[in-house]
Amino acid sequence: MGFLDALLGRSKPVRPDLDRLFGVPGAALTLEAGTGFVPTGTGSVCFAGVEGGAFARLRDEVRELLDADTARGGVPVEFSRDPYGYTWLLARHPEEGVVGLVNDLHAVNTLLKEAGFGPHLLCSLIAFQHPGDARPLALVYLYKRGTFYPFAPLPHAAERRDNALELQVRALLSDDLAMEPDLTRWFPVWSAPGLT
Repeated sequence: MGFLDALLGRSKPVRPDLDRLFGVPGAALTLEAGTGFVPTGTGSVCFAGVEGGAFARLRDEVRELLDADTARGGVPVEFSRDPYGYTWLLARHPEEGVVGLVNDLHAVNTLLKEAGFGPHLLCSLIAFQHPGDARPLALVYLYKRGTFYPFAPLPHAAERRDNALELQVRALLSDDLAMEPDLTRWFPVWSAPGLT
């Protein structure tokens, strides 16, 4: 960052650090102890829609990598497109398998980045649920910011979120994960597969 950038208040964008995903298993323990939310075993990666032969080959590589878990009782990876044109990849693991889920999400992000699709990556999320009332919660990793934020849609309410819970989770996990300080970047991911 140059002198003029500092003077004008500009800053360099944070470089994506996919290894920050490996902090999620520890954060999951903190989250369960502090709020009762437990992992559901689902997670997803969202990226801007890309087409073409190179992406088709990459999608086959991702399927091959993650579908290998089916031999060990896992569920094949699922691809879908949301109403906004974004592509989602959904991975599933047993509920207690948050470490394996994070490894899979990291591997997918890495494959996409190394294949030149890094600029298309938007976010990854790991889903949680409260066993008492089945409320959903997600920890969302913003690829381009290198930070996390909680997303808590209200069940049975059309596109409304539990802002108090989101702020509580941010405070609870601030020592475990790099939390996104700019609340305007806490984008709702209503149609995220695996969240509900």
